[in-house]
Amino acid sequence: MSYSKIDKKVENIIKNVEKYMTGVTPVFIHEQIWKAYIYARDAHEWQMRKSGDPYIIHPVEATDILLSLQPDIYSIQACLLHDVIEDTPKTRDDIFNAFGEEVAFLCEGLEKLSNVRYQWKEREIGSLRKMFIAMAEDLRVIFIKLSDRLHNMQTLKYHPKPEKREKIALETLNIFSPIADRLWLYNLKNALDEECFKILEPKDHRNISKQLKSLEISRDAFMKNAKTEIIKIIWKDIKNFEIDYRVKSIYSIFKKLQKKWLSDVNNLYDIFGIRIIVQDLSDCYKTLGLIHNKWSPLPYRFKDYIALPKPNWYKSIHTTVVWLLKEHRKQPTEIQIKTYEMKHYSDIWVAAHFEYKEKGSVISQDVDWVSELKEIAQNLDDNDLMGSLKIDMFKHRIFVFSPTGDLINLPHWSTAVDFAYFLHTDLWDHLSIAKVNEKVYPLDKELHNWDRVELIVDKNKRPNPFWISFVKTTKAKNAIKAFLKREDKDIHRERWKEILNKYLSKLNLAKLDKEFSILRSLDGRIYSLEERWQLLEQVWNLSMNPNILIRRIVKTNKLILDVNKKIPDEQLELEVKIDNWNDSLEKEIEKKNIIIWGESDLEYKRCYCCRRKIPIEIVAHINVKWDFMIHRRDCKILIWVNKDRLQSAYIQWNEQEESGYHVNVVFKNKTWLLKILTEIIFSMEIDIDEINSKKLWNMYMSFDLTLKVPNHDYLIIDRFMERIQITFEDDLINYRTSVLED
Repeated sequence: MSYSKIDKKVENIIKNVEKYMTGVTPVFIHEQIWKAYIYARDAHEWQMRKSGDPYIIHPVEATDILLSLQPDIYSIQACLLHDVIEDTPKTRDDIFNAFGEEVAFLCEGLEKLSNVRYQWKEREIGSLRKMFIAMAEDLRVIFIKLSDRLHNMQTLKYHPKPEKREKIALETLNIFSPIADRLWLYNLKNALDEECFKILEPKDHRNISKQLKSLEISRDAFMKNAKTEIIKIIWKDIKNFEIDYRVKSIYSIFKKLQKKWLSDVNNLYDIFGIRIIVQDLSDCYKTLGLIHNKWSPLPYRFKDYIALPKPNWYKSIHTTVVWLLKEHRKQPTEIQIKTYEMKHYSDIWVAAHFEYKEKGSVISQDVDWVSELKEIAQNLDDNDLMGSLKIDMFKHRIFVFSPTGDLINLPHWSTAVDFAYFLHTDLWDHLSIAKVNEKVYPLDKELHNWDRVELIVDKNKRPNPFWISFVKTTKAKNAIKAFLKREDKDIHRERWKEILNKYLSKLNLAKLDKEFSILRSLDGRIYSLEERWQLLEQVWNLSMNPNILIRRIVKTNKLILDVNKKIPDEQLELEVKIDNWNDSLEKEIEKKNIIIWGESDLEYKRCYCCRRKIPIEIVAHINVKWDFMIHRRDCKILIWVNKDRLQSAYIQWNEQEESGYHVNVVFKNKTWLLKILTEIIFSMEIDIDEINSKKLWNMYMSFDLTLKVPNHDYLIIDRFMERIQITFEDDLINYRTSVLED
């Protein structure tokens, strides 16, 4: 492209800016934008793109993309200059002297992100950290970065190395597209997805494009006739309106085909929809009534986002009707009804909620999650950062109501405690009870979309360390940890001592002295006083079972009782063999042969459901008093307990037997999949008989696992799949498990 054509494109950019920036004089707009363009053009004078065009075409095209967000002058200048610091001899000081602090700040933030690579590898987490810190400091940085990335994707076909093209496309699909989605920038997200799809699955892209092309004539005819029919219905009652239609992106169609295991676009009925734009709110409902009076709506496809807007305050009425036209009786068609104002608002949502100030930017509460990213990125180590970002940034969201009717956006699987920490510290400092939909609700139970959550406080209550085991948001976890650090250590330590003393007393062992001498020597090593405190803390925060610590104490020291009597040998070594199951052996079994958490002589109590007779298939639940409660596997009480407090248990009366399980999991294709998958398996001490993998359409990876699990530990497969879901989240496409036949 010649410089004259590029100059003309910049002039068009200036004209478009003048249309929405009505409060600024055209002379000022022209002067500032043209100044930045000439500066960038001169700086990149001898540089060329791989397409053969002058390099300056890239920042100009990126700026043109950015205009969809209606940016301020500083953002436009920074976009035109975004590669100057990185690719030319110019420095930040040069930008500062020419354009001021704000433009220099934005350019510097973009330069820091220039070499960031993202594939969720540990060595690359530092780059992600930079990105989210820059993003949190000024959201305009990511606006420009998304525009820059989209133009790079549009010209990626000129890159000579196929493997490099695929790598960049995967980076875009895994990071930039989710960010655009999280910011509700759906046009940018769809455009990024489309370009990635072209690179990663060219055959499927061509195939779907060809199918859509073949439908184009019939589709246009259908829409023309449908538009005519709608006009006939509404024109007498609705004076000012527009009718258009949209077609799903090729990538969206592809995902839907894969989800439904289809190959033909003709089998989908919602690849395009009609949009009716009217003047005011009353016209929306009037139009809806006229449409429903003519055609039958599908009841479960009706959504009134005007009465109940989306969390980003998107407003519209969505309805799906059938029998739109006589020749298309069976084809459901979606119709969206909104005002001109609603349409404009949804197109520039971020701009409407983003205020530009002299020294930076302010984000409204609707996107205040961005401000949390900086704290997350700065305060967590690499492993925690990876997990936290996946939860807080990329995880699916749920929306719940506060008692005052405010809509709160939380990560999927959030609990009432996460909700409390999101709202205000006064709530979680003294949180006692949660009520969901006016009913008392367990604090550790996950919330669901549209729940109404009310929190009841008690001044005598304090945050419970056990909350850390089930809260999902980084904010909640960090706040609980901070509270524990602030609390008087002496108070906490007394609590820790209390718990261990309880278990020591059950075996008539001496209580802890001032120096915790009983913990000084364990497992062949000497523990310092601070390390002894740490052992107590592990017992308190549930990272170590107190019974296990007791056994370590007994095994290591052969400790003396309070009355200076040794622990009976039969209390240490329990090896009674049970050959037959009958009532006469009930007491022996109860005392000696129930194995909990891999241990044979742990103290336990029996649930009322098992009082008559201990069943063969059992499970142990850790109650609030840290007692083990024995339940039947099918005990109805277990429905209501925290699953994290369930432990395997069985009656050891013959040799352990194993069952084989077949597990199939399908993930998005990532280089680190096998590493993480095997780490989970080995950490859970599951025996692998066989593992096979294969690629599906280049975008997915399927793993077939054959696992061996002890018959008694029926929980382990469920826990394994829970770990898989939590760890991989959106990267997990599908999974299934089955028991192998002998």
